[in-house]
Amino acid sequence: MVDIATRVWNHKWKIDPIVRSLIDTDFYKLLMCQSVFRNKRDTTVTFSLINRSQQVPLAKLIDEGELREQLDHIRSLSLTRGESTWLRGNTFYGKRQMFRPDFMEWFENLRLPAYHLERVGDQYELTFEGKWPEVMLWEIPALAVLMELRSRAVLNTMGKFELQVLYARAMTRVWEKVEKLRQQPGLKIADFGTRRRHSFLWQDWCVQAMLEGLGNSFVGTSNCLIAKNRDLEAIGTNAHELPMVYAALAQDDEALAQAPYDVLADWHDEHDGNLRIILPDTYGTEGFLKHAPDWLAGWTGIRIDSGDPATGAEVAIKWWQERGEDPSKKLVIFSDGLDETKIIELYKQFSGRVRPSFGWGTLLTNDFRGLAQDDSLAPFSLVCKAIKADGKSTVKLSDNPNKAMGPQSEIDRYKRVFDVGSQNAIKVVV
Repeated sequence: MVDIATRVWNHKWKIDPIVRSLIDTDFYKLLMCQSVFRNKRDTTVTFSLINRSQQVPLAKLIDEGELREQLDHIRSLSLTRGESTWLRGNTFYGKRQMFRPDFMEWFENLRLPAYHLERVGDQYELTFEGKWPEVMLWEIPALAVLMELRSRAVLNTMGKFELQVLYARAMTRVWEKVEKLRQQPGLKIADFGTRRRHSFLWQDWCVQAMLEGLGNSFVGTSNCLIAKNRDLEAIGTNAHELPMVYAALAQDDEALAQAPYDVLADWHDEHDGNLRIILPDTYGTEGFLKHAPDWLAGWTGIRIDSGDPATGAEVAIKWWQERGEDPSKKLVIFSDGLDETKIIELYKQFSGRVRPSFGWGTLLTNDFRGLAQDDSLAPFSLVCKAIKADGKSTVKLSDNPNKAMGPQSEIDRYKRVFDVGSQNAIKVVV
């Protein structure tokens, strides 16, 4: 077990880089990348860093030179032989050779493309533009670098004993959460905390704590490198990025309305079983389900990632019932802003009615709230999103209007096309 406080006190980034591997990323990124490689590999996409928490002045906290060093280090990475062997030969979701030989050959030769970094006031403008399969792999490592550099900026002001106490308190907090969760028999939960983690070492510690404390209730991690190193299941399916880009490429309103289903038709051709999970909230869950083709009702389940989670689950249950499906056999994955209290509440509310599962993110791997002076280590909301596809702006509406993004004129158009009515705004914490 790594002594994290001592490692932080002594760390030199060249020995302890923030991103250690191209597979220090979420599993769904690699699954989506293969799908994009197959279906849309020549599409040009631009990703951009978006700090929803403007009160956190990243450019004042993080040295630009150090940021560039970390980003340049990521560009030097390539798959190791062991990583390639793991991806080619491991069984994921019960399937051998999840990643096709042509994709793996491409991935083994990949170096991430150039980035554009500029300071704008107290924030950084960080963008990535290029062919979609290449630039999409910047999202997770870019977020991890910014989050950990912010953590290091605060930790650098602390003494050796202060660091020891800080991490002791944080470890106690995680373990107390684990103790509450293990009182729920049958609970299924995974680590989804890569993108906004406190640090790589801390995420790895949290995963080990979950594994020891929860046993079979802990079903795996979204982080491929940790899954490989700890011999765990790699967990993940798909994300909003796919429908956002497909929608931006639509030539007219009719094609736009069809785009989210085109994404899942392409996915359907590649995957089965527990990989057939619907993410319906990109342009509003109710409208998505209302117009969904019948074959989608037969999919394994749904992931709820915005809006009120209980409401989203009830909408899904009603939809399955109307389509002649048994909701009690369906997997419902809750993954938005969870902490142990909400997890337990949702588990008790929906256990038996569906098969509830939980993707626990930021408040597992970055809950240092109240542990540092001025709450300077509290998690904040940082995202890296596809903002353009072949020169056209992307849009995300979400079930929470506070998460909407895109030009206002396009937001208004998408709301009309997808028949999005009034929505309840919910504060975005992480």
